[in-house]
Amino acid sequence: MEWLNYHHLLYFWTVGRRGSVTAASAQLRLAAPTISAQIKKLEDSLGEKLLERSGRRLVLTEEGRLVMSYADEIFSLGQELRSAIKDRPTGRPLRLVVGIADVLPKWIAYRLIEPALHLGERVQVICREGRPERLLRDLAVHEMDVILSDAPMPPSLNVKAFSHLLGECGISFFAKPELAPVLRRRFPRSLHGAPFLLPSGNTTFRRSLDQWFEEQGVHPAMLGEFDDFALLRTFAEAGMGAFAAPAVLDREMKAGYGLTKFGHTDAVRGRFYAISVERRLRHPAVVAISEAGRQNLFAKTWRPAAADGRKA
Repeated sequence: MEWLNYHHLLYFWTVGRRGSVTAASAQLRLAAPTISAQIKKLEDSLGEKLLERSGRRLVLTEEGRLVMSYADEIFSLGQELRSAIKDRPTGRPLRLVVGIADVLPKWIAYRLIEPALHLGERVQVICREGRPERLLRDLAVHEMDVILSDAPMPPSLNVKAFSHLLGECGISFFAKPELAPVLRRRFPRSLHGAPFLLPSGNTTFRRSLDQWFEEQGVHPAMLGEFDDFALLRTFAEAGMGAFAAPAVLDREMKAGYGLTKFGHTDAVRGRFYAISVERRLRHPAVVAISEAGRQNLFAKTWRPAAADGRKA
């Protein structure tokens, strides 16, 4: 029987994901000529060309896309095997690598992760923040266990992963105590022309908020646009304008930051997801995160939903 060389397959899979031998070389910590030579051996063993050059990038051939789909399955199962063994008691801390979308409020991320630290065994948490697209690429090559995000995985990305809805809530509007009473009167009409701080335009929350403004016929005066929610809140604390946030933050905004709630709507829903390569969550710390959202943080507004699987 002729056996497949899984090292060669891994090198091909990594190059296909990263789009270049150079990027794969940095990730695998192998010399670029070594990777190229091993992929050539894989192509020879299969009798097919798997990669071809398009400009400065390597792209998959038709046969390469077929092999890539099998490689996705193979390495996904391999990661599940590693997770199953890793999660067995060994005396070492259970390692949890969490990707946190930069638009996700840090307090929500903390509330979701915190129960994972009380599993009855030591847990080492590693948090990595960034744009969802970059985090998803790292998830695809099993560099992290789960991503916390305010949106499911985009169907346009060639990543096999599953979006598990943790919960949802309406949104509230906040401002400094000096500004809030003025905006509370005739809300939401009071928002027309009011100084307002907004999340960046490439987020699901921003698009939903813009649509709601249009439906209400109000056009706030945008004084700032932010990728990072913590920075947006800091500007609001300084009195630069009002802003909207998920309603689960109501108490935190008042107690922790001295901001006043002046309005609320359930017409805009903030949704929060755990994105994993597993359709059925197995990592005990990731399971704790999921249960924290559904049973605690979003318990009053939780609506059960199946995992939303995406595969290119």
